[in-house]
Amino acid sequence: MRGLLIEGSMKFFVDTAVISEIEELAATGMVDGVTTNPSLIHKSGRDFKEVIAEICKLIPGPVSAEVAATEFEQMVAEGRELAKIAENVTIKLPLTWDGLRACRTLTDEGRMTNVTLCFSANQALLAAKAGATFISPFIGRLDDMGINGMELIHEIRTIYDNYDFHTEILAASIRTVNHLKDSALAGADVATIPPSTLKSLAGHPLTDKGLAAFLADWEKTGQKII
Repeated sequence: MRGLLIEGSMKFFVDTAVISEIEELAATGMVDGVTTNPSLIHKSGRDFKEVIAEICKLIPGPVSAEVAATEFEQMVAEGRELAKIAENVTIKLPLTWDGLRACRTLTDEGRMTNVTLCFSANQALLAAKAGATFISPFIGRLDDMGINGMELIHEIRTIYDNYDFHTEILAASIRTVNHLKDSALAGADVATIPPSTLKSLAGHPLTDKGLAAFLADWEKTGQKII
C-alpha cells in the first residue's frame, strides 16, 4: 500500500468530494491524494460509495473514506466494506479507543488508515502505536480555540522522529496559505488542502506585475514564438 505514496516530498491531498474540482486540480499534476469526510459528502449531494469509487479512478494515490460507526466491530465491518471499493481507499477512523482498536485491526489486514480529529500530541502517539498510515491533526480548529495549531505539528514531528514511527503527519483543517507553508516548515508529510486554498498558492502580486511587464515588452518586439 505504501508504494502508492510519493516519497521525498511533501504530498498535497485535496480536501473535497466534488469531482469537477478534483479533475481540475489533478490536471495540474499537483494532487497526490484526496480526503473526504461526512460533511463533504453531504455537500456533494451524491451517493457515498459512488463518489469514492469515482475519485479513486481519478486519483491513484490515497483516497480517505470515513466510517460512520462509533463502535469497534461496526467500524471494522464498515472499513472492510469501504476497502472493497478500490485498492487506494484509505479508511478514515476517529481518534477514540474504538477507532484506535479498529485502526490496529485494519492496519494488520494491510489496509491504509487515516486517524482523524487529532488535537494533541498524546493522541498522535496513540495513533502511531496503532499503526495508522496517516494521523490528521486539525490545525485550523485549534487556532479557532486560541491555541497555536502549528505547535502540534512540531510536537508530533519530534515524537515520531524520536521513535522512527512510520505514521505520516497529514496536516488538516488548513485555512490559509500560511498554514500550508508553516506545516511544510514544521515537517508535515502531507497537507490536505481545500481547492480554493490550493489554487491560491501560485498567486503573488509581484508575479502578476512582473508577468505583465514581460508581456508588454514582448509585444513591443513584434515577434512570435510559433
